[in-house]
Amino acid sequence: MNTPMNMQFIETRLLRIGYCEWNPQGEHTIVLAHGWPDSIRCWHHVVPHLVAAGYRVVAPALRGFLPTTFLHEDTPRTGQLSSLGRDMVEFVAALGLNKPVLVGHDWGARAVANACGLQPGIASHMVMISVGYGTNDPAQSLSMEQTQLYWYHWFMATERGQRTVRAEGKAFSQRMWDTWAPKGWYLPDEFEQTAMAFNTPDWAEVTLHSYQHRWGHAPSDPYYDEDEKKLVPAPVLQMPTLMLHGALDGVSLPATSANKEKFFSGLYERHLINGVGHFPQREAPQKVAEAILEFLK
Repeated sequence: MNTPMNMQFIETRLLRIGYCEWNPQGEHTIVLAHGWPDSIRCWHHVVPHLVAAGYRVVAPALRGFLPTTFLHEDTPRTGQLSSLGRDMVEFVAALGLNKPVLVGHDWGARAVANACGLQPGIASHMVMISVGYGTNDPAQSLSMEQTQLYWYHWFMATERGQRTVRAEGKAFSQRMWDTWAPKGWYLPDEFEQTAMAFNTPDWAEVTLHSYQHRWGHAPSDPYYDEDEKKLVPAPVLQMPTLMLHGALDGVSLPATSANKEKFFSGLYERHLINGVGHFPQREAPQKVAEAILEFLK
């Protein structure tokens, strides 16, 4: 499914958010938030299934990813996870959505979960893909295997890593695509098309701050101090939640999303998808769509 030519835009306090929309007459809305390093394109084979089921579907580009841009040059290119949650809260408000279903992959999963933590009742349901809840705390324990897989987090805290992301961000991202899922899972042209979303200096700066901040290697943006207080430690969430995780995820081990029931006061389900790596919505879009629709029943 190709990106619609009529890309739409809406402004929040800090951003001009680009988003795609399908089936605007749908009675209930599903918001799809992509991850890193990815773009709106990641949902295009999931969307037809959701539309066929009668849903309105909206997919925004996250901060730092084109076509979303900052409104002002002097706004810090913050990537801390609370900022992603606040962006989602403001996006939902700007569109006037009433309790949409919030679905997110990777960074998008953190965005939708943090939005639900910042504004209880914002969503009717939540779906997290590939990133488990309650994994934002830098004091969390990590297995040696998971620590090794997170090499790129700490690489970005070094001067060499920062130079690499700024000068060779596309190649750096393709390394992730090549190692996070079973070999040969994507077509080269699909990566090329997706990487166009990284073609802005904002992408590198938001990326660097996000990974540096989450391990204490960069200061918080004071703008989000109150939001940080609401999200650390991770609050218990109330809305029905589905967790989808590829059994062959090459960066976030399935163990990282296990045993999270304590964070949810309502219905919580977790499904592993066999034969799939870190990008389930790309690798097995029909299975992802069917799991979402079955959960929403």
